[in-house]
Amino acid sequence: MPKIAVLIPCYNESQTIEKVVRDFKAALPEARIYVYDNNSSDGTDEISRRAGAIVRYETRQGKGNVIRTMFRDIDADCYLMIDGDDTYPAESARDMCDLILSGAADMVIGDRLSSTYFTENKRPFHNVGNVMVRKFINMFWRPKNPILDVMTGYRAFSLLFVKSFPVLSKGFEIETEMTIHALDKNFLLRSVPVNYRDRPAGSESKLNTYIDGAKVIMTIFNLYRDYKPLKFFGVVAAILALFAMILFLPVFYDYLQTSLVPRFPTLIVSGFLMIASLLSFTCGLILDTIAKNNRKNFELHMNLLKIFEERF
Repeated sequence: MPKIAVLIPCYNESQTIEKVVRDFKAALPEARIYVYDNNSSDGTDEISRRAGAIVRYETRQGKGNVIRTMFRDIDADCYLMIDGDDTYPAESARDMCDLILSGAADMVIGDRLSSTYFTENKRPFHNVGNVMVRKFINMFWRPKNPILDVMTGYRAFSLLFVKSFPVLSKGFEIETEMTIHALDKNFLLRSVPVNYRDRPAGSESKLNTYIDGAKVIMTIFNLYRDYKPLKFFGVVAAILALFAMILFLPVFYDYLQTSLVPRFPTLIVSGFLMIASLLSFTCGLILDTIAKNNRKNFELHMNLLKIFEERF
């Protein structure tokens, strides 16, 4: 029987974690439920253990740190990641795992935004932020099938994805990093609409709308620079060249009319801007070559992982 691991990163979720563990044990009775406690002070770990979960600990604070440890420690054929706040029902768990186990997907995204998220979520800035992040991802990476929900914490993964994903984020920007990595490395992605319900009364979100939202936006731009350096630095070069020409053309026109250059400072600034533009474009070319070599090495690494998976 294929091994399924349900991964639940937790920080002070004593009000909801017991129900989450029991719901997913009922939906996936053959699965192992792992709760990774991230310095909770409300007894989340003991409640999880009594509910039947395997409890482990991660002392470095942040969801990204927890998921990094989960992915390193646990071996399975299918990984199902879920939040411990009881906002995602377990009814979609079987369908998501079946897509992974059948080979139809390497990552299945539990799509909240196409179902009940906008009616259930009571924080309007979260709604705006989710839509904005989704638009950025689809605009920059242009996937064949648009990504419908980037920030969802309900996902299923294949063994190949988990063991080849370099976790760099420390906090809530981890879901954005997962999505971009999957798009850049051409993994098979599927979306499954899932119902979403708001947190029960008394349960508080650990997500800071503005600080964590800014981190997510910065993650998108940083990964765009890392994965597509020629486009990123090409845009910077084009902007610098445009400003250089705006400054240079009036000076050049005056020179044609009078054979004099009355505005030397403007000419010098335009020259520096044009040099910066050429340097930016050159950096983009060099980094693009490095990025392509990294993709080649990644594909070789994936081949080795596949051989290891089939043999062992």
